[in-house]
Amino acid sequence: MSGLLFDLRQKFLEKAINFYGPYVGAGVKLEKVSKDFRYAKVTMPLTFYNKNYLGTQFGGSLYSMVDPWYMLMLIKNLGKGYIIWDKGATIQFKKPGKGKVHAEFNLTQEIIDEIIANVEANTKMDKVFKVEIKDEAGTLICEVDKVVYIRRKP
Repeated sequence: MSGLLFDLRQKFLEKAINFYGPYVGAGVKLEKVSKDFRYAKVTMPLTFYNKNYLGTQFGGSLYSMVDPWYMLMLIKNLGKGYIIWDKGATIQFKKPGKGKVHAEFNLTQEIIDEIIANVEANTKMDKVFKVEIKDEAGTLICEVDKVVYIRRKP
């Protein structure tokens, strides 16, 4: 029964994310998320709603693609014993996004183990994740360094 409940929660979360207001407005779509929440892929086509003055992907929409993912993935993988918050980000634009773009997020067991060890030794940490947003041809559109704050609950 608990496996079925988990599957239902997973499916609900996957569907609900695609109805999240900022994602609907920007056209961001969750294409895939693994059952263990260690991999996710989102896409965003170029539309009237996310086009800037020059007719390319609006920078804020590009950033919104990557905003919650590593925080959500860590919450799901580290569990309730941790406080996890998005802390900051920097974005470096490389080329204009002129069509559909995508971003992928990977959380390996090695990263999880590194975080647990670091938090146990230092009480808290800021983990930086690098995310690349690419177009359909695989051309790098921008890089985002996403900073996530992690600490053990008292």
